[in-house]
Amino acid sequence: MDGLMMDRQLLIKRLLWRGERIFGDKRVVSRTASGYHEYTYTEFGHRVRRLAGALQALGIAPGDRVATLAWNTHRHLECYFAVPGMGAVLHTANHRLSEDQLAYTIDHAGDRAVFVDPDLVPLLESIADRLPSVRCYVVLGPVPEDTTLTPAFSYEDLLAEAAPVGLPEFDENTAASLCYTSGTTGDPKGVVYSHRSMVLHALALCARGSAEIAEEDTYLVVTPMSHVNAWGTPYACTLQGATLVLPGIHPSPEDLLRTIHDRRPSTVVAAVTVGTMLKDAHERTGRRYRLDSLRRLWLGGQAPPAALTEWWRRNNDTVVVNGWGMTETSPIATFAENTLTQGKPLPLVEMRITGEDGRELPWDGETVGELEVRSPWVAREYYDDPRTVDSFRDGWLRTGDVSVFAPDGSMQLKDRSKDLIKSGGEWISSVDLENALMAHPMVREAVVIAIPDDTWLERPLACVEAQGTVTAEELRNHLRIRFARYWVPDHIVFVRRIPKTSVGKFDKKRLRACYLADGLDGVRSL
Repeated sequence: MDGLMMDRQLLIKRLLWRGERIFGDKRVVSRTASGYHEYTYTEFGHRVRRLAGALQALGIAPGDRVATLAWNTHRHLECYFAVPGMGAVLHTANHRLSEDQLAYTIDHAGDRAVFVDPDLVPLLESIADRLPSVRCYVVLGPVPEDTTLTPAFSYEDLLAEAAPVGLPEFDENTAASLCYTSGTTGDPKGVVYSHRSMVLHALALCARGSAEIAEEDTYLVVTPMSHVNAWGTPYACTLQGATLVLPGIHPSPEDLLRTIHDRRPSTVVAAVTVGTMLKDAHERTGRRYRLDSLRRLWLGGQAPPAALTEWWRRNNDTVVVNGWGMTETSPIATFAENTLTQGKPLPLVEMRITGEDGRELPWDGETVGELEVRSPWVAREYYDDPRTVDSFRDGWLRTGDVSVFAPDGSMQLKDRSKDLIKSGGEWISSVDLENALMAHPMVREAVVIAIPDDTWLERPLACVEAQGTVTAEELRNHLRIRFARYWVPDHIVFVRRIPKTSVGKFDKKRLRACYLADGLDGVRSL
């Protein structure tokens, strides 16, 4: 016997409908060079439909991929709704990737158009000859007169000339957006989100025990819209009619402080590193900005350090909250109103820990195992990538994280597999750095470990056994050719011999112990 409920598809346009119809007079604010751009959800919706018409005029069809290379702005937000709303797939390209990785993701996605902020045009120009699928470029501002991108259109000119169109109906399992992982082990992996998964994720962010996004709150979303859909907050805020504040192009820590002072958000959503930068900038500027509106600081990417949490509580009466997630989980899978753990699974998220034999382990607060997860908003495979087989097992995503669960369901991360380094919320592969260093003719062996850092929480330290004359700066320049700047180690230490385990592997445990005992001098003494 079938149920007799209406079969309404879960589409992103349903979120927009509620934002327009129920909360039409609530505001979306975007920081600009001259102040703030501000409009209502009703006005926002009109521009979304006009952009959908412009996309059709450009020849974009359902299923086509459209990339954005952009900061957190109102124009980027319009792309968030118009591209998937008209049946195309939004690919939020991450400009923090290396040029090679960025080119790979746009080419692998098969993007037909790229929407780009003016300050990122030179970056796009440098890789344009490697993007055979791209047919046009749209600049989210004035088109630079000397640009080599062709054809290049002005976003506002396209909207002015376009007729608004209605957003169509289609199956809720249709692809809505595409994000790529950080590329810590090989090329970045693509994760394709459906309309259904994103609507359910947005609803979960509004639930009790989750982020509890609500109409009465104002959210300053600093976490990049180029990174896992800004944690889904733009969609949840639109659904709930919450006031949404976007920090604009390349905001500095002081820009963010000024925005908090001016726009009075109750919650800031950002990486842990941003929480540290805001603290440092607030002290450096003599605490002249009013931050008393800030009740919650939602910090993600990695667990916030206790000292940072305490500083915000003591100096601003601000509660730091956190959770856990990854690109493959849309990303939020757990949430905590404290920083003691990574919290409990959100509604509709199932989690388990397993041993080396794949068997499920108990939630006793002591037993440690590999974290696995499944949910309607967790990926079941990667986009056109043979590495899928290594990451999924019996309908579960194998996260590669090692964790422990308390009997009440609270999860705490204990370690990370494969010696990954997480710096400022971004993953860095020690293995990739080691291989690149050892490709230099003057390097015999190299090993990379994570060391603590006050700002970025972790940074890579490279230990090098040379076989000729080479300087640390020469090796850094060697790495800069291939990797994003934040991957390049701040410190490269030359050692006489790299320690090995009994089976001939690099003894990273010993290197970490030497660093913790005596810092860089302890490593140099090897």
